[in-house]
Amino acid sequence: MKPITDIASLRGQFPILATQPGQAPLTYLDSAATTQKPASVIRAISNYYEATNANVHRAAHALSDRATAAFEDARGKAQRFVGARHAHEIIWTRGTTESINLVANSYATANLKPGDEILITAMEHHSNIVPWQLAAQRTGAVLRAINVTQRGEIDLVDFQRQLNVRTRIVALVHVSNALGTINPIKQITAAAHAAGAVVLVDGAQAAAHLPIDVVDLDCDFYACSGHKMFGPTGIGFLYGKEALLDAMPPWQGGGEMIETVTLARTTYNRLPFKFEAGTPHIAGVIGLGAAIDFMNGIDPRALASHEANILTQARVRLGQLEGVRIVGTAADHTAVVSFLVDGGHPQDVGTLLDQQGVAVRAGHHCTMPLMQHLGVPGTVRASFCLYNRMADVDRLIEGIEKVREFL
Repeated sequence: MKPITDIASLRGQFPILATQPGQAPLTYLDSAATTQKPASVIRAISNYYEATNANVHRAAHALSDRATAAFEDARGKAQRFVGARHAHEIIWTRGTTESINLVANSYATANLKPGDEILITAMEHHSNIVPWQLAAQRTGAVLRAINVTQRGEIDLVDFQRQLNVRTRIVALVHVSNALGTINPIKQITAAAHAAGAVVLVDGAQAAAHLPIDVVDLDCDFYACSGHKMFGPTGIGFLYGKEALLDAMPPWQGGGEMIETVTLARTTYNRLPFKFEAGTPHIAGVIGLGAAIDFMNGIDPRALASHEANILTQARVRLGQLEGVRIVGTAADHTAVVSFLVDGGHPQDVGTLLDQQGVAVRAGHHCTMPLMQHLGVPGTVRASFCLYNRMADVDRLIEGIEKVREFL
């Protein structure tokens, strides 16, 4: 593993960071929306199409053998990345959203009945709200939300108050995409299991920043998106405990997920293929495997220190600016800072920063209930990653000062 000492060399592995898409050189502060891709990931995808392109698991020729080997090798990388016990506990999906929908459609539909309760939090991304609303409508279950404090932390007292014998599913985010709050997953999982509930964790924002060990967390399901962990778009995975996945019915039908088919009935394939109907995103899987290799090459302690230093500097300097208010002050947080500028709508602030080459996100960040709870229309969000540097914080602060002059 390499420490993060030569930031220029590290940034050089990301071709897009040397570009100028607008009127000024790019300062990319939107990694919570999608991380940029290192050259090794881009090459892996290109090499697949140039030298290995074939369908997997389905042919008796050399190209298919090579594609299948690379495809399943990536599954093993994902297994080790999250600390799962078995490779077949990793299900390829299009990303976190599809992973959550898989559980909501398969596990929830098969196990919930009228009067059962699903517990989420008020800080969830829409992708961890809407699938459970639909599941509740299908089954007659009741969807409830745990309160969030003004600091942007889960109200653990309210969690304990709402958790009860009717709770069947607890679904929550590991790291808030809007505020950067890191939630106490292990503590919440233990309490949920004691009440007889299963736990799904939305890990989309955690994967690029935190070490993940699903066995230690003891969560039942964990969802990740490749494009938020230096991999391609349209690919991700769901971790699920073997016993739960075995008992769950398929949620899509088609090739690969079958064992035998007659016109009268079908028997289903073993894990993980039972949940992987149709031709998969093979190039995406291979690209995600390369992204995991890239992340495994970075010292996690150096990564945590590097990102913490940048985030601390950004929060301190934003806090020193007159007319700027930070939204979300959780004690435990990672590389996101959301803020408001007096007199400026978040979208206008984001546009003015973009004109200076500073790429941030502005709006509700697909967390409309959270924004309503905090009493704000949205925020400007700067999100950092391993390829950011202190100079990027300088550009952000300079950009905001110019925005304030304009406003």
